[in-house]
Order: sequence, then C-alpha cells, then structure tokens
Amino acid sequence: MAIDKPLVLLIGATGLTGQSIVKGLLESGNFRLAALVRQSSSRKPETQALRDAGVEIRLGDVLDGFEELKTALSGVDTLISAVTAWLIPNQKDIIRAAKEVGVKRVVPCDFSTPGAKGVRGLHDTKLAIREFVQELGVPYTFIDVGAWMQGWLPLPNRSTLSEEAKQMAYTTVEDGQARTLVTNLHHIGRYVARIIADPRTLNHAVIVWEDETTQAEALELGVRLSGDGEALRAKYVRVARDAFAKAIEEGNREIAADPTALGPQVKVAKNGYSQSMLALEENTLENAKKLGYLDARELYPDIPLYSLAEFAREFYSLPDPGSEFHTYEPKD
Repeated sequence: MAIDKPLVLLIGATGLTGQSIVKGLLESGNFRLAALVRQSSSRKPETQALRDAGVEIRLGDVLDGFEELKTALSGVDTLISAVTAWLIPNQKDIIRAAKEVGVKRVVPCDFSTPGAKGVRGLHDTKLAIREFVQELGVPYTFIDVGAWMQGWLPLPNRSTLSEEAKQMAYTTVEDGQARTLVTNLHHIGRYVARIIADPRTLNHAVIVWEDETTQAEALELGVRLSGDGEALRAKYVRVARDAFAKAIEEGNREIAADPTALGPQVKVAKNGYSQSMLALEENTLENAKKLGYLDARELYPDIPLYSLAEFAREFYSLPDPGSEFHTYEPKD
C-alpha cells in the first residue's frame, strides 16, 4: 500500500463489526490499515489472516499505559474503535493518547442504534464517551448503523441458534408497525470507508442505514422466504408496548437482590434495546435527524440501494441462517 495514503488504526479488528470495517477499508484502496492486537492473540489464525490481507499488526491493548498507547498510535491519521461492550468505558486513555500525538480523527465505538439517554445502559456509556471526546477537543466522527439485518429477520427452524435467540425475532409489539433502520453487517465497512475520508463528516454524527422497515414486514419476509411458511408464523408472539419496560423493572429488582447475577443484567440490556427500538421507536431516520445525525444515504447516493427483502433472499438461502454468530468470540 502506498505510504502517502492515510493510516487507520482499528481496535477490535477480528470482531464482527471489525471484520466488516477491515473489509470495507481494504476494498476501498484508500487507506493503509493497522490493527491493535494483544500479544496473547498475535499468533491466532484471525491475526494471521489480517497480516495476509495486508494489515499491519501493532501489538498492544486498549488497557495499556498512556505512553504505550501513544507509541501504538505513531503515524496514525484515523483511530477507529470497535471494542467489545465491556471495554467501551476504557477508551478514554487511547483517546487522550490520540489527541497527544495528533490523530486527525477519532471514531469511538458506537455502530448501533441512535437514542436518548436513560433508556439503555450500554448506550449511555457510549454517549458518555462521546461527551468525553467533545470535551477533550479531539476531532471525531460518531457512526451508528441501526440494527443488523442479520438479527432483524426471524430465524427458521433449521437455524441452530438457541431457541432464546429465535424468540427475540419472533416477538412483535402489538401490530408490528414499529419502524426501524437496518443495515447488513457485512456492508458497514463500505460506509465507514466513505465516512472517514469525507471532510463533511468531521465533528459530526452519521447514521448508516440501508432500509427502514417494520417488524411486520420482516416477519412476512420470513413466512414467504424462510422455507417454513405458515409454520413460522405460528411461532410469532405479540406483546404490549409496555412489556419491555416491565421486564427492565423486574431485571433491576433482581440485580438489586444479587448484583453479581449475569442473567438479570442480560435481561435489562436486551429489553432496553427492545424498548428503544420497538416501544419508543428511536431507531428511525426521523429521530436520528432530530438528534443531529447526518444521513449516509444522502451523503453517498452513489452507493447502490439495498433492501431487507434483497438481504432476506440471501439470508434464507443459507443452510444455517445466523450461524456466523455461533463462532463469534469477543476478540482484540
């Protein structure tokens, strides 16, 4: 890769979002790409695959000391973080180091759905990092991508994911008319490549989306294309709009009784996202624009349109839809 191309350092390159970003940046041909990888992961096959693709491996950890992080950021033009959820609060030191060494743009870990404070604990943590970035004065771009198409469609019987995972997509709020923005996980990187090269997106938030669709539309695609037909429809469950808020309250009571219990924490987190998207309908283009996001579809009209229906035809043609989530382990 030409040395005059800007250098991007990616944290979380072997996670699902990270893999999409790696692919998109490399395919664009506009960047040199480095990945921050822990020493303990340096010999893993996933790391070797990055090397083989032309990614520079820089050994380090987001939890390293300030001086080590500055060294890891040497020569970097853009820092992108796609860390695992529990590391999101730990991004502050590498953001401080980025400012110290003159990184031109920082993209902290977001890549989810937009919304207000006080609904989802994880989202609140992300918003706190955004506020830290702005207060620090480091140039930034915040990127959200809506919901993954991979998780929005109902899973067919042949899927080997857990019944709990299937049930999430079978559950609809009332008549299923809540609208939500969706993006194919594997397309995230192509948008990131455009966004970080665009001076218009500096010091702005951008919403990436490929379709805005209702639960009812997604469920009908499942019936029509999954191969299960009406047998899949029979599994759908309707709940009242306040069901998620009640589940959150219940989970919080359970956490208060046993703060170490993982199940209630998962319950609160999962229902928080359902509350945001399906009850409050925060994951819409209208809401994103109210929150100040730039619209990636308006910024890059040359990127081909891609619908949930197109994705559904591809998704349901797989022998085991959703199987990519089986092998996912949070990595560097």
